[in-house]
Amino acid sequence: MPKRIPPMSSKKFAMLLTHGGAIFVRQKSTSHAIFEREKDENVYRAPVVMGKRELSPKYMKIVLRQLGFTDCEIDLLL
Repeated sequence: MPKRIPPMSSKKFAMLLTHGGAIFVRQKSTSHAIFEREKDENVYRAPVVMGKRELSPKYMKIVLRQLGFTDCEIDLLL
C-alpha cells in the first residue's frame, strides 16, 4: 500500500508524472492532457485533468495505476 498521496495542483502532478518516466503526448483544445509511459514493452496511456488548483488523492492514484506505476514506484515518487 503506497503512502498517502497529498493533494496537489495539476501542474505539480504533471511534473511528478514526467519525473516518474511518463511523457506528455498531447493536449488539443480540451481540459485533459494525455500522458504515456512505457514499461516492460507495454505502453500505458492516461488522461489528466489540467488547469485545476487541487486534484484529489483518489483521482491521482487512479491515474498512476493507469500508467502502470506500482506501490513501490509511487512511494519513490512521493
